[in-house]
Amino acid sequence: MPAPYAAEQPSRSDIDALAGAAVLEFGTDWCGYCRAAQPLVVAAMAEHPQVRHLKVEDGPGRSLGRSFGVKLWPTLIFLRDGREVARLVRPGDRAAIGLALTQIAAA
Repeated sequence: MPAPYAAEQPSRSDIDALAGAAVLEFGTDWCGYCRAAQPLVVAAMAEHPQVRHLKVEDGPGRSLGRSFGVKLWPTLIFLRDGREVARLVRPGDRAAIGLALTQIAAA
């Protein structure tokens, strides 16, 4: 069972200050698209254990998602030292997730 989306969200300044590679995943536990993408995300992340993975619950009134312009779930934002390098919206391909992870892990 994949980890749930965290209701408590970090601040944008905390995200901007992250060191190294990280994936910020926006969605909700009840979202069908989010549930369908979880096996792909989990499998791709398993190949990059050094990359931090933050699952953040999104929705109305959730400022972190708005600050990144999130409109659809799940949205994965691939960060290197707090800066966006790549973004996938409703990923349906494990290879695309893996490619984005390689970009931030190697940067």
